[in-house]
Amino acid sequence: MRKVQRKNPGITRNIETVVMATKAIHPKREIEPSFVPVAQAIFLSCSIDRRCKSFKRRGCVGSGMTHLFGIQGEQKTFEIGGVKVGGQPGVNPTVLIGSIFYRGHRIVKDETRGTFDRGKAEDLINRQDELVDETGNPCMIDVVGVSEEALRNYIDFVSASTDAPILMDGGTAANNIAGLQYVKESGLIDRIVYNSLVPDCRQAEIEKIKEVGLGSAVLLAMNTKDFTARGRVTAIDDLLRKTDGAGIEKPLLDTCVLDMPTLGQACQAIAELKSKHGLPAGCGAHNAVSTWKTLKPKFGQKAVEPCTASADILAVAVGADFILYGPIETADYVFPAAGMVNAALAQIAMERGVKIDKTHPRFRVAQFRG
Repeated sequence: MRKVQRKNPGITRNIETVVMATKAIHPKREIEPSFVPVAQAIFLSCSIDRRCKSFKRRGCVGSGMTHLFGIQGEQKTFEIGGVKVGGQPGVNPTVLIGSIFYRGHRIVKDETRGTFDRGKAEDLINRQDELVDETGNPCMIDVVGVSEEALRNYIDFVSASTDAPILMDGGTAANNIAGLQYVKESGLIDRIVYNSLVPDCRQAEIEKIKEVGLGSAVLLAMNTKDFTARGRVTAIDDLLRKTDGAGIEKPLLDTCVLDMPTLGQACQAIAELKSKHGLPAGCGAHNAVSTWKTLKPKFGQKAVEPCTASADILAVAVGADFILYGPIETADYVFPAAGMVNAALAQIAMERGVKIDKTHPRFRVAQFRG
């Protein structure tokens, strides 16, 4: 006989209570479908928090696995191009990073030459900047280019269109090395984050980073021999040793989401890496949905947005300092969802006596207006 999995009635009642209370206080406000998975992620994190404490008392969890509303050890906060990233969960809002000019992006006319619809690109960039003001979540922008020429054109345009830091994503070592030389000559080096270095990256990449004086890079926990959470931690350990002395003083640790199952491993690695190294950690959570081939056939197009938001906020709920949320077009529903979880975590931090900045989502998205 097949066993029937039972839902946790406590969590279900808590979610229902939040939804009912929101309707009662704000009867004119429509409860969006994505609200329920947001609430579910928050209550699930509370449940995991209690379980982790129980496991730790029984010796099942190491000292690095602390609860989700506070990470053990000193947490470093970096400022990159005027944007703060890192620290204890709830204190600094999650930095949200949208990708533009990615492969298949409809605004791109010629991906090799780097020609594109400038008006549409500017609208997308401006909308992300507007959402920063509306939610309190800071942003960066991931600029993807498949050739040296395209990367130069895109960086020129984006750097003139926004003050946000830029992740330089050339796809190949050769493109990124050429891009490093260009941003150095253009005076943009302080706004650039190298995206990305992997454990088997070329030594020429590291040498060029040192030569041009780039201070920030994404270290991607791609471990082809061990796809577990532990393997991701090992990959970052190896990368930190490999890049030691290159001048990368502000590394961002990407715990590598490849598909739906690896989202959980990546989230666990975020908590473990922050506890071990105290460095900003995050992931490209949207990959869990973008590689989910049966999502639309089974559940329809309407399921894509709430699932994407849920993937992102799961990582936010476990303490991610940054999220590569995928196509910049999805900013309209990713920013409010992430801002809501940031506001919830900030309240916990405030109860611990932490002072939260007034620009935080706690004071922006959490303020209801009739």
